[in-house]
Amino acid sequence: MGDKSKQKILCVLYEDSEKYPPEYSRETIPVLSHYPDGQTMPSPRSIDFTPGHLLGSVSGELGLRRFVTDLGHELIVTSDKDGPESEFERELLSADIVISQPFWPAYLTAERISRSPNLKLAITAGIGSDHVDLQSAIDANITVCEVTWCNSISVAEHAVMQMLALVRDYIPQYQWVVKGGWNIADAASRSYDIEGMNVGVVAAGRIGLAVLKRMKPFDVNLHYFDKHRLAPAVEEELGLTFHESVESLVSVCDVVSIHCPLHPETEHMFNDELISKMKRGSYIVNTARGKICDRDAIVRALESGHLAGYAGDVWFPQPAPNDHPWRTMPNHAMTPHTSGTSLSAQARYAAGVREILECWFDGRPIRDEYLIVQGGGLAGTGAHSYTEGNVTAGSADASRYKNRLGQ
Repeated sequence: MGDKSKQKILCVLYEDSEKYPPEYSRETIPVLSHYPDGQTMPSPRSIDFTPGHLLGSVSGELGLRRFVTDLGHELIVTSDKDGPESEFERELLSADIVISQPFWPAYLTAERISRSPNLKLAITAGIGSDHVDLQSAIDANITVCEVTWCNSISVAEHAVMQMLALVRDYIPQYQWVVKGGWNIADAASRSYDIEGMNVGVVAAGRIGLAVLKRMKPFDVNLHYFDKHRLAPAVEEELGLTFHESVESLVSVCDVVSIHCPLHPETEHMFNDELISKMKRGSYIVNTARGKICDRDAIVRALESGHLAGYAGDVWFPQPAPNDHPWRTMPNHAMTPHTSGTSLSAQARYAAGVREILECWFDGRPIRDEYLIVQGGGLAGTGAHSYTEGNVTAGSADASRYKNRLGQ
């Protein structure tokens, strides 16, 4: 930290919209000062972007261009991230800093890290650093950071939306309208009220707890599993039932929403065996990480009718190959990985990345809550949320995605 020499910053962002900049539907976004736990919003000295604009795509550059170049550093921004001939692969060899997103992750595998001798800092523009081989980052003394809290509420809102979309069977009903129909019997044949159902979350951290709070007004029975039990006052306020194991929770819940981080202990947690313990006709919403669920086990459970629906916005790998079975499996309500990249969230994570870079270039400590790996070990938020190890295996399949509907 504090190195005044020229540094190369490699920023991997998702592709631009077909029309950039887009026509924005709003001129402003609300100004917030604190997150629900009191943590302050990102606080860079200044920003060079307009909050509410599209910042997470290549042309948006997270609003970093002027800041980085005025300091004499080099900024390379690309969406070309997969395969041995990608721009990311070429430029990584001499990069000092890598910035990536959970929505369009540049997978920092052990092999890539071993071929990147200059790499000292990996920043996640968002939350969730499982696209980095954390064990290799620890071994190579690379600092890994993310912008904790920046899009937690964004993801919680998305999860609640998808719970309701599944239970009410919203998407097929919308499709009847688009097709010009008025088929009420067909439209209502899989639609239920969520009132009175048992709704559970796997992990009641920032996002999971926000989901529980938002579901309470729906008069559902709320359940949760977490390694760290919530305070008794919180359990009483929300009427929560705590479960000692995931198996216990899924056996009683009608709707399960997944919010744990991906690490070796949670990889493929929702497999055939665990899903078999769920009620027939239950629903899963996964806005955490795609690899927490066994891809083919989800497909089998939907095709057999054991699961009534599956929704989420996380896939593995990302972008999902065009032939990924979750695109065509029955009774799903999947979206691309968009829950945490609303225009509101982009303003926060862009500001957070700017704050981290300011600290890095100035030689000042980075906020503890932003740290995942530092000094050869898990640190800050990482020490609470992750385990050492690697979950990037198989990420090369992302190169099979072809943009613009496979063309």
